[in-house]
Amino acid sequence: MSENKKPNNVKGKFPIYWIYIAIIAVFLSISFLSETPVSERISKDEFFTDYLVQDKVEQVDIVSNKSIVEVYLKAEAKEEISTDDKPNFLGPKSGPDFYFNIGDLRKFEEDFEAVKAKHNLAVQSDIVKQDPPIWDGWMNTILFLGLLVIIWMFMMRKIGGGGGPGGQIFNIGKSKAQLFDKNTLVKTNFNDVAGLDEAKVEIKEIVDFLKNPKKYTKLGAQIPRGALLVGPPGTGKTLLAKAVAGEAKVPFFSMSGSDFVEMFVGVGASRVRDLFKQAKEKAPCIIFIDEIDAVGRSRGKNNSMGSNDERENTLNQLLTEMDGFETNNGIIMLAATNRADVLDKALMRPGRFDRTIFVDMPDLKEREAIFKVHLNKLKLDDTVDVEFLARQTPGFSGADIANICNEAALIAARKDRPSVTKQDFLDAVDRIIGGLEKKNKIITPKEKKTIAYHEAGHATVSWLTEFASPLVKVTIVPRGQSLGAAWYLPEERQITTKAQILDEMCAALGGRAAEEIIFGEVSTGALSDLEKVTKQAYAMISVYGLNDKLGNISYYDSSGNDNVFSKPYSEKTAELIDQEVQELVQEAYKRTLGILADNKDKLTVLADKLLEKEVIFKEDLQEIFGNRPYEEVVEVKEEETKEETPAVDTPAVDTPVAETEEAKEENTTNNDESSTEETESKE
Repeated sequence: MSENKKPNNVKGKFPIYWIYIAIIAVFLSISFLSETPVSERISKDEFFTDYLVQDKVEQVDIVSNKSIVEVYLKAEAKEEISTDDKPNFLGPKSGPDFYFNIGDLRKFEEDFEAVKAKHNLAVQSDIVKQDPPIWDGWMNTILFLGLLVIIWMFMMRKIGGGGGPGGQIFNIGKSKAQLFDKNTLVKTNFNDVAGLDEAKVEIKEIVDFLKNPKKYTKLGAQIPRGALLVGPPGTGKTLLAKAVAGEAKVPFFSMSGSDFVEMFVGVGASRVRDLFKQAKEKAPCIIFIDEIDAVGRSRGKNNSMGSNDERENTLNQLLTEMDGFETNNGIIMLAATNRADVLDKALMRPGRFDRTIFVDMPDLKEREAIFKVHLNKLKLDDTVDVEFLARQTPGFSGADIANICNEAALIAARKDRPSVTKQDFLDAVDRIIGGLEKKNKIITPKEKKTIAYHEAGHATVSWLTEFASPLVKVTIVPRGQSLGAAWYLPEERQITTKAQILDEMCAALGGRAAEEIIFGEVSTGALSDLEKVTKQAYAMISVYGLNDKLGNISYYDSSGNDNVFSKPYSEKTAELIDQEVQELVQEAYKRTLGILADNKDKLTVLADKLLEKEVIFKEDLQEIFGNRPYEEVVEVKEEETKEETPAVDTPAVDTPVAETEEAKEENTTNNDESSTEETESKE
């Protein structure tokens, strides 16, 4: 049986507009076919001389109240003289052939009888005292008006609520929220949301309140009015809200913040009112607004020339509906955003969004749980270790992990493997972090040698400094927009010291320093390294207060004020900051040059091996430099817990690689060379 065969019971929906087309066609046909031909007007003299005297008239009807005479010709006369220029599909016409006006009825009767007697004519003559039926003359008008009414009804239906382009004009102020209730159940539940244990505790309490309100009300507690989910992109905020919809078993309204935004004045506020009106009818219920920052930005900002902002009117209506003069009992608000710093303070106060639930990047255990959820859908090999994969992906969100699992399955299918192996996951991490491998990229031998020493410089300095991130592998295989990369496994720490930042800066400057020591000149390959070092230096001095001359001062503004026309410091302070940044970077660069000069022979051996193999791993550095200083105990522990990686002579990836979000961004924007060492973390 063919898999593509469609079931017989599937019927397409009959389009309603065909009915309207059929009705219009029927009316047009009736109007066209039933059209009464208009009789030709002649003069009184023509009637007597051309028709009556020549015995062509069969009957004459005198309409007395209109002073009109209707003339009916004989059959043979009709054949000789065609009086109908229009085709008549309904057969011979039954009306008069000619008509003419008379002035005096008595005078016409006398003349008519005189001609009949003189020429011995047998012409019937009737005097019609009443008009024809009124509908006989108004048939076309009635049909035309009926056709207009049908077209008008059709257009009003399309405008007032039908689908298609041009619709919804009269319903533009209606809410666009999608309702999920007992008829449209959401199958997602909390078991489908891995990790986020702290967030699920608070969100489960809201669901429990809806299911068992007496448990809380008997103690005098009130249900929270709203909960705001805040976190970086891809951490599972929307997924958590979807799980609430599946667990609460109450009506759930879902919409985006951009659904309130419209070009027409007052539409956003009208949609807010309509949304809460529907919610009151369905209470108890939950309203979820995704990306609420589209409508909830702080008021009074970005107003040009004092103009009234439609978005602010929408926000004012939302604030009133959430907690205004009238209370909305039984309505719980959920919202999600990754830009909580731009939200209006009135929106964040208790009584509106009582709870702010932070959905952070998953830690090691949470990443392991997320991997287990996504790996259940894959056919895995015995070599796949969930804990191993979780350790290789620090700084990855839930969406990143889902992407890795999907990419690994695609790679396995591309290689015609019966199942997904550990190597497929490592290749997937390389693909996502560094981009697609470009095997055919044209690189001259001199450029390749420069890249090799550049990457060897990164690896050497990171190995010989205490707080730099542990090296995973170094490659000179072009991937994405980078010509080479040194990949590290960053330590998952919450705070960063000054010494740690300085060591990371030295490791980033290792590539340029190696070029200067070996070739006596530098290249543009250190673009991303210099960008990263500059940002770190400015952050140390102006944000974290890690400079002796400026002292414990931070110019960081956490309120999200985007006023770029003013600085919180004077021009003299700005000069001091620039001077301190230059001195800091120069000191780090001199220190890096010293480290590489003392280990120039080992740097050369490492670069030669990199030119030979194109990809080297941690074991190769241990062979050349010995065990990493400062962390010998840690190395022993890592050897006990991690699997040993076999030596590889090809550019294939056999060693775990990972990087943070900031490092991934650098890899995708650098045109020459990129380093994926994690930068400092905010306290």
